Amino acid sequence: MKEITDGNFQDEVLSSPIPVLVDFSATWCGPCKMLAPVLETLTQEYSGKCAIVKIDVDANPEATNRYGIRAMPTLMLFKGGEVVAQQQGAVPMGRLKTFLDSHL
Repeated sequence: MKEITDGNFQDEVLSSPIPVLVDFSATWCGPCKMLAPVLETLTQEYSGKCAIVKIDVDANPEATNRYGIRAMPTLMLFKGGEVVAQQQGAVPMGRLKTFLDSHL
């Protein structure tokens, strides 16, 4: 899973030709660590249909503040530069697939 920053958020997320699921997480966050392997698996499964990227909220305050991130992990699905769906917390793979499939 690709890690992005405030510096490349525009190019990697907002200007992406395909939908992008952004994982707003933190290195100290237990639920974020639990969700990471699920997202790694989905990165391969959804290749070409949806990009899945991660951004560290502590190191990237601009995106964190812009989207009002207060809880980690927060997943935001962007299409055409706009947020179309949001999910908070470490969710099981089946629920995350349903979330993605309903918005792709």
